Amino acid sequence: MKNFLLAGVAALGALAISGCMSEDLYGPPVGYADVEYGGYYDGFYGPFYGGYWGPGGLFYYQDQGTGRFHRDAARHFRRDGGPGFNPIHGHAPPATGHSRQGGPQHGSGPGPHP
Repeated sequence: MKNFLLAGVAALGALAISGCMSEDLYGPPVGYADVEYGGYYDGFYGPFYGGYWGPGGLFYYQDQGTGRFHRDAARHFRRDGGPGFNPIHGHAPPATGHSRQGGPQHGSGPGPHP
């Protein structure tokens, strides 16, 4: 019974840690910030506030509700168009200096910081 209880506690701990490792960012890192961007979007996430092309060639879009950035690993944002995709254009925000994953980054700027 003790081992079963310990396994359950360990599983919950691992789940809590994995939640902290999300790609929920507060803004672009230096090198991806304060530049024009363009691409195509299929509308999957609904309206988005802004974004930037980041590491790995993936788009990070800004959630209107929280203001945080999320990595689009599913490729609903693309550099090349296709059926169902509409063009998008914008300007990436300045580097904020922080992200949930990896802690402080170089740079500074407005936005929520943990």
